[in-house]
Amino acid sequence: MTEHTLAHHDDHHHGPAKGLMRWVLTTNHKDIGTMYLWFSFIMFLTGGAMAMVIRAELFQPGLQIVEPAFFNQMTTMHGLIMVFGAVMPAFVGLANWMIPMMIGAPDMALPRMNNWSFWILPFAALMLVSTLFMEGGGPNFGWTFYAPLSTHYSPPSTTFFVFAIHMLGISSIMGAINIIATILNLRAPGMTMMKMPLFVWTWLITAYLLIAVMPVLAGAVTMVLMDIHFGTSFFNAGGGGDPVLFQHIFWFFGHPEVYIMILPSFGIASAIIPTFARKPLFGYTSMVYATSSIAFLSFIVWAHHMFTVGIPLVGELFFMYATMLIAVPTGVKVFNWVTTMFRGAMTFETPMLFAIAFVVLFTIGGFSGLMLAIAPADFQYHDTYFVVAHFHYVLVPGAIFAIFAAAYYWLPKWTGHMYDETLGKTHFWLSFIGMNLTFFPMHFVGLAGMPRRIPDYALQFADFNQIASIGGFLFGATQLLFLFIVIKCIRGGKKAEAQVWESAEGLEWSVPSPAPYHTFTTPPDVK
Repeated sequence: MTEHTLAHHDDHHHGPAKGLMRWVLTTNHKDIGTMYLWFSFIMFLTGGAMAMVIRAELFQPGLQIVEPAFFNQMTTMHGLIMVFGAVMPAFVGLANWMIPMMIGAPDMALPRMNNWSFWILPFAALMLVSTLFMEGGGPNFGWTFYAPLSTHYSPPSTTFFVFAIHMLGISSIMGAINIIATILNLRAPGMTMMKMPLFVWTWLITAYLLIAVMPVLAGAVTMVLMDIHFGTSFFNAGGGGDPVLFQHIFWFFGHPEVYIMILPSFGIASAIIPTFARKPLFGYTSMVYATSSIAFLSFIVWAHHMFTVGIPLVGELFFMYATMLIAVPTGVKVFNWVTTMFRGAMTFETPMLFAIAFVVLFTIGGFSGLMLAIAPADFQYHDTYFVVAHFHYVLVPGAIFAIFAAAYYWLPKWTGHMYDETLGKTHFWLSFIGMNLTFFPMHFVGLAGMPRRIPDYALQFADFNQIASIGGFLFGATQLLFLFIVIKCIRGGKKAEAQVWESAEGLEWSVPSPAPYHTFTTPPDVK
């Protein structure tokens, strides 16, 4: 596919600076991608520790370990950290590392802004976590911070939470602008839009989503801030405002946000499945159009989170049908992945295992999503553990498994060493079993009426909750194995070739492993 036009170094500076300042001042897309990935993994373990607190409390009925107020802080912070601290930065890290290599660009288009967009994150995350140690505790109103819980009844630390969300949003917008500028302006000659790898396509679409919805979130948190400190009544019915208005604004951000956390996974699966099925991706063009359709539809379904607030019947019908419509392009993608695997010469290395689990489990999450889309049925499911089961089946396999798949797939390219395949498969199977043990029983307790975000529950839900907690501890502990695998791979192992996987296609496999500090000083020729 490519000519090997590689330059390992510029004459004037041969590689990275030495010491700590290399990381503080770097504008190299690989360094920044690495920092994003490490940061997101630290936040993943932090958010995971909070999930362990939640599952430990729910291991038995009755109040066991933590106060209800602290339990609410844990559910809130777990959600916020996983969304804004773990999943999104991990995808931006993958984008930073891979997009310039995939399109034959020397670096990201705006390297200094790239550095800045990363360094905002650790400070924002620190501010968010520090709220737990303030008087009155951290945010306790759920990651969706519904008003008036987040305005009239919120702890004093809410102001810091608002500021942290603003900073995280600014970082996301800067990253998105950079990705769009890079993809549209720095592609190698011959790399037309319809030749780009699907990972690049899905990120281009995701970046537009980010720019569209992050200011909406900023508006929502600013109004919360004004209601708390400046006497406004945006969400206070007593002053002429409306708490339901908050939900409309939040979910207009929140629903596209769910797809921001999923679309890059579609690109990852579309890179990995053809490689290990040893067949080209079935229906490339339809995949591009399906991704665009999903992104468009994500903007017109937000009120399906609000079926029970008393919106007019015609509104419920519209949002019900629009939500069901999203199943069509999503079905196209699943069909294309399955068809790619059909009659392929498949092997099951770790990235492929995670990619297949992603397709299967994400589809289960999609089916429970269709159930929730039915407005009259949603009245039964709303605010129960069925919803928790649904979105964890979408986000754990849909985002986390895809990120693991990508990490195993490109790790040899990043480090120059092969990871330990046996340990990788062990990590996969333990994660797969732990994840299903944790979240599958939640469907049952949810259908039986167990409410979410509650530290105590009725006796009849005890058995399933015990199973879920055991699964949760298994899933959580397994991620320490992943940390060990990555460190072991960085420190040494079997040397990786340039073409790590025999049938992988793309420009990134034309550069040596580990990828040189400066990839393409002269653009490669894309045949």
